[in-house]
Amino acid sequence: MSTETYPWSGTLFVDGQFRSALAGGAFGIRDKATDEVFAEAGAATVQDVDAAVASALTAQKAWAQASFAERASVLRQAAATLREAPELRELIMRETGCIGGKADYEIGAAASELIEAAALASRPLGEVLRTTHAGRLSISERRPVGLVAAITPWNFPLVLGMRVIAPALALGNAVLLKPSPETPACGGLEIARIFAEAGVPAGLLQVLPGGEEVGRRLVEHPDVAMVHFTGSTKVGREIARTAGGLLKKTSLELGGNNALIVLEDADVEQAAMMGAWSTFHYQGQTCITAGRHIVHRAVAEAYIENLTARAAAISLGDPVRESVGLGPMINDVQVARARRLLDDAVAGGARVLTGGTNEGNFFRPTVAVDIDVKSALWTEEIFAPIAPIVIVDTDEEAVELANDSGYGLVSSVVGADERRAGAVARRLNAGMVHVNDATPQDEALAPFGGIGQSGLGGRAGGDSNIEEYTELRWLTVDSLPVHYPY
Repeated sequence: MSTETYPWSGTLFVDGQFRSALAGGAFGIRDKATDEVFAEAGAATVQDVDAAVASALTAQKAWAQASFAERASVLRQAAATLREAPELRELIMRETGCIGGKADYEIGAAASELIEAAALASRPLGEVLRTTHAGRLSISERRPVGLVAAITPWNFPLVLGMRVIAPALALGNAVLLKPSPETPACGGLEIARIFAEAGVPAGLLQVLPGGEEVGRRLVEHPDVAMVHFTGSTKVGREIARTAGGLLKKTSLELGGNNALIVLEDADVEQAAMMGAWSTFHYQGQTCITAGRHIVHRAVAEAYIENLTARAAAISLGDPVRESVGLGPMINDVQVARARRLLDDAVAGGARVLTGGTNEGNFFRPTVAVDIDVKSALWTEEIFAPIAPIVIVDTDEEAVELANDSGYGLVSSVVGADERRAGAVARRLNAGMVHVNDATPQDEALAPFGGIGQSGLGGRAGGDSNIEEYTELRWLTVDSLPVHYPY
């Protein structure tokens, strides 16, 4: 195991310093393609969380009083430092099992989050209100939440971490980051290194790799004012129950079982390309993956043939050492779940047209038809490179089928007639809908988030972050004497 190239190996980031966990624990970081442990992260404990919170409380009070120019400067410098980190690309590829293009996207998107957040720092955060009281100045103003706990996933660890950290810091908060144990480096410790080099004051960003007890303590700690969680709906429910009992502000970005609707006038070649990207990118392991392909009968045969050919042509392998289209899934637990969903669907009558096999954690892109819409493969989030297809005869049937889900993250509609496709799009129950493009869309200035089982709380992106990471206060100042009966 080689750790000499990583200054953070075996550590946490607390109070501006990389240090060992108080209990001295550490855990290995795996290369997902080779299963090699190539570095270590410190294993935080509840005591480490408490120390980090105490440090963050002090730092946040001063940061809230800092000028917007100071906050923006740190974020812009972090963006510059991020872009000048050549080792980060390979680290993302090794830790997440992704191809180079996905790593490039993460770096670019994370930099965009920082630049957009820097602009938030100078936004007006209040307004003067009309009042019925003579001589009164009445103001509605935004104040920092305080301490924000960010619990982030393994699939896009850099950008999903930065999506919380950047706007929260811009608006005067401190952040305690718990990255996934699968990706503690590019999802946490490398972020800490970038901010440390950018000059962030000590204590404003704490990085606490660890297990469930770390996340639980962050959620329950009385000095943590807000919890932001990105991950599964199951875990999101548990966090919501705990945080709700504590009356703590919570924002949950959860799973999705997203629909891609192909109308009868769609360009089949374009639609199949969008469908392939929507389902197979990063081995299908994103919340905005298309897990349901709903296709009009008039183009179904051509669409299925085209999508099947595209899936069959995708190469699998070690993305760091080979030129491939897809790498491994994140771990054997995810593979076993995908295997179960597909096998149960086949047992219920589904047919696999291509793929359906795996060698270890390398899962072939799969296209399946004759799907029972009551099967778990259709109703649950798959999180694997599997494209289930169901054929419909009308727009009404397509909308009804797409909306027959407790999830509501993103949908796409593909069709030549933009007015018709737009009309279908507006009837879909989702927080995001795209016409004539794939389901995986994300821009730092756009409101990202879902409804139903896909999310609880606000939106990420642009001015939505102001509401997310501040609290609204009414402030009045009276310049004339007031009179009361006693």
